[in-house]
Amino acid sequence: MSGIPLAVLDLVPISSGSTATEALRNSIDLARRTERFGYARYWFAEHHLNPGVAGTSPAVVLALTASATSTIRLGSGAVQLGHRTALSTVEEFGLVDALHPGRLDLGLGRSGGRPTERTDDAPPTTTPVIDGHTPNGLRIPPKFSFQRLLGSPRIALQRRLLQQPGAEAQDYGEQIDDILALLRGDYRSADGVEAHAIPGEGADVQVWILGSSGGQSAQVAGRGGLRFAANYHVSPATVLEATEAYRAAFQPSDVLDKPYVSVSADVVVAEDDATARERATGYGLWVRSIRTAEGAIPFPTPEQARAHHWSDADRELVADRVDTQFVGSPARVADQLEQLQEATGADELLITTITHRHAGLSWSSVAAALAKFAGCQ
Repeated sequence: MSGIPLAVLDLVPISSGSTATEALRNSIDLARRTERFGYARYWFAEHHLNPGVAGTSPAVVLALTASATSTIRLGSGAVQLGHRTALSTVEEFGLVDALHPGRLDLGLGRSGGRPTERTDDAPPTTTPVIDGHTPNGLRIPPKFSFQRLLGSPRIALQRRLLQQPGAEAQDYGEQIDDILALLRGDYRSADGVEAHAIPGEGADVQVWILGSSGGQSAQVAGRGGLRFAANYHVSPATVLEATEAYRAAFQPSDVLDKPYVSVSADVVVAEDDATARERATGYGLWVRSIRTAEGAIPFPTPEQARAHHWSDADRELVADRVDTQFVGSPARVADQLEQLQEATGADELLITTITHRHAGLSWSSVAAALAKFAGCQ
């Protein structure tokens, strides 16, 4: 997989016993380090009402990070369009682009938007999955149902707090079209009125669509000839259908003449397998807090995680995420990343890593090791 670019996805996680201030400083420090090691891009996720995640506004965090870095591309993974307008999104990124031109990726997601058809009955992928694995060994677990999360009181409260009373999310495809038109400067309303986003119009940003399945996001990205990021680390069961649906729908555009795919992976790498497993100990408990709709807890210490009493239901709740986390020595993780790239045909890999400690984790050796084994330096 020599030459495959690596990128970073950062949630700005808060560790147990730490603060949002420390989390933000750690993220900026990590962005500086990954820039030095030649990573292609650094993205910030958007999450709300999570005690253990400080990444609530990608545009704000990437603006702060842009001032602390100089060359690495920075972006959103992803802006949640379900509670935003096309204009506010273009204006936010236009402001940052005005001071840091040519460095921004505008990653757009459907979260919080209108429900679409479920993909439980999606057709089989062309890549066969036998006993939960692709032919090259990549783990593809059974699908996880997000219905429990969608029906939780906390998610309903989040929606109410993020949207104006009575507001209804715009159709996702229409919203993407409006964003592209505002960026180009040729937006017209249904009755022919022009609108020009200043700053924003003409901003030199790369537009990405993020998706977890072969549904609307993959279709919108493909038909629009846009870059697509598929979500293995959150929805590993549907990564193949997502990438295949995108490629099947792809139509060449002024932006791309052929499909371009990034695929995410949750990674913990250390000097040896045992050290990596110890650093990843809290991951299952952290995922459990998300899957039970509590909201992501501050990332636990290994001792806190080992103290949790795991029921069979708990283990089943997080199994797909835990089983598909890449944990181990640089050589082991590089092999797993190669499996992922080969099975999905990814043009880039997007790495996300959460552990309890930032100081002492030796991010420099982690980043350097991954870049070396992926052929990025």
